[in-house]
Amino acid sequence: MNKPDLRRTGAAPSATSRWQPAALSGASIALIGADHVTPILPGLDLWDSWPLAHEDGRTVEVEGRQYWFFLSAACFDDPGDRHNAAKIRLASLGADGWQDHGNCLPDALSPGSREWAGSAVLHDDGNSATLFFTAAGRRGEAHSFEQRLFAARGVMSATGPSNWSSCEELLRPDGHRYFVANEGAGTPGMIKAFRDPAWLRDPATGQAHLLFTGSAGWDDAAFNGVIGLATLSAGGNWKLEDPLVEAVGVNNELERPHVLVRDGRYYLFWSTQRRTFDPASVNGPNGLYAMVADRLAGPYRPVNGNGLVAGNPESEPTQGYSWWVTGEGNVWSFIDHWGMRGRSFSEHPDLLRSHFGGTPAPIFRLAFAGDLVTIA
Repeated sequence: MNKPDLRRTGAAPSATSRWQPAALSGASIALIGADHVTPILPGLDLWDSWPLAHEDGRTVEVEGRQYWFFLSAACFDDPGDRHNAAKIRLASLGADGWQDHGNCLPDALSPGSREWAGSAVLHDDGNSATLFFTAAGRRGEAHSFEQRLFAARGVMSATGPSNWSSCEELLRPDGHRYFVANEGAGTPGMIKAFRDPAWLRDPATGQAHLLFTGSAGWDDAAFNGVIGLATLSAGGNWKLEDPLVEAVGVNNELERPHVLVRDGRYYLFWSTQRRTFDPASVNGPNGLYAMVADRLAGPYRPVNGNGLVAGNPESEPTQGYSWWVTGEGNVWSFIDHWGMRGRSFSEHPDLLRSHFGGTPAPIFRLAFAGDLVTIA
């Protein structure tokens, strides 16, 4: 697909906060070992995850069970192929362990050729639920990296959220603040973004919002990641707002952004990887990052002085990824390529499969103290 003709002014919107740390170092996540790599749904690789949450951010729990959504795919010889076959899977966790509830969306309902990450909310009526997700490509068309934001409506039943229907496209990038992410081909980490819708009900205003991963439309730098914002109007339509944070010339992907509101502060979390930092800028680990503000619109300042909350240990830089902070302050992620011990895939191609986790990583908890966020 051709790239759109964008107006590139070279200047971010005035209300958008900039993330440009001078250096990145901080806490390391505990090492992941073989005893942690136990598939919860045998025969499937699982990666990006998010819980069914109440409108105020609390994780939904019904009769002792939580409901979790995962990106899922069959276990390919090369786990990298999973992104081209991703479907959203629902599972629930209780005292008796995990239960599999199958794919969320019927193939005939899903608007894309793949389903990528999002979020899910149980509305305050206790019955209706919304699944927000990314449709990658288009069903029945040639493979592409086009990304569109959708919502599916469902209901809460005795076996969890179900009966997803009426998929609706929510909004589209404007080409000025947000790049139109419709590339036909690309390199992992370097494709442009319009994905990862994350629900938020702002307790200060009562308004509903979506955060999302985007790319700057005003600057054609190779590394131009932003965190986008949309607001639900009184008429029920989603309206694009200016990005909350931009990292032009620093990083290409500020993935899976989401906000936890605590003690009057808005903690804006995201994940990113070493390979998506601009080589001419600062370089940080695969890790969980955050900025904090006193209101949703910002301005935002980096937590811990530089934005790094917790990264993979230097000895195992790819052991986990895609961190999600629940309303309770618990951090979920998935086990990526663990136990590499410095070995490369070029010399050890068998490690592509044997040392890919594809299952939830050990959970850790965060401690909050103003602008400091640390592993508890």
